[in-house]
Amino acid sequence: MTTDIPLFPLGTVLLPHGRLPLQIFERRYIDMVAECMREQTGFGVVWLRQGSEVDEEGASGSLQIGDYGVLAHIVDWDQLPNGLLGITIEGSQRFHIEEAWIEESSLNVARVELEPALAPEPLPVEGASMVDVLQGLQRHPEVKRLNLSVDYEDAWSVCFALTQLLPVGSTLKYELLGQTDIMTLIDQLDQLLTELSG
Repeated sequence: MTTDIPLFPLGTVLLPHGRLPLQIFERRYIDMVAECMREQTGFGVVWLRQGSEVDEEGASGSLQIGDYGVLAHIVDWDQLPNGLLGITIEGSQRFHIEEAWIEESSLNVARVELEPALAPEPLPVEGASMVDVLQGLQRHPEVKRLNLSVDYEDAWSVCFALTQLLPVGSTLKYELLGQTDIMTLIDQLDQLLTELSG
């Protein structure tokens, strides 16, 4: 399905089933968040390969963003102690950018091809260790605050939620986000967990 959505370029990668806390302070994004909450719609989170998330005079055109991203929905919001708007977003469908432009409000917008939601895949025996790692991470106070809802019967849900939380670089997370074969994703994550555990 092709549709136009506002974009939120981020230096980190959002994955389907993953959650991220964000601080919103720029007017263009405060307006975007208000409209998304009012209309109960989502916005696109796309990886910022190069450039700054913060608006700099005349710099918008120099942003280098990924070719694909994830539709985000706001699942929680609050006023932070520093006075800024804090939101928690959850990733849903992946999308591919067909065309992107900047509106007068300085908001980045894109025409995207939304992928169908990923059909649940049973978690094979090879993925059992991932469940242990993910459940361990979910006991961490910072992760608890995200209120992650993981379907432990679904390999996609486990793999992407785990990838979201792992302390690895955005380049790698972006590559894993683009993976379309669940067994390949499980193999790559298994290898990654082995490397991280030393």
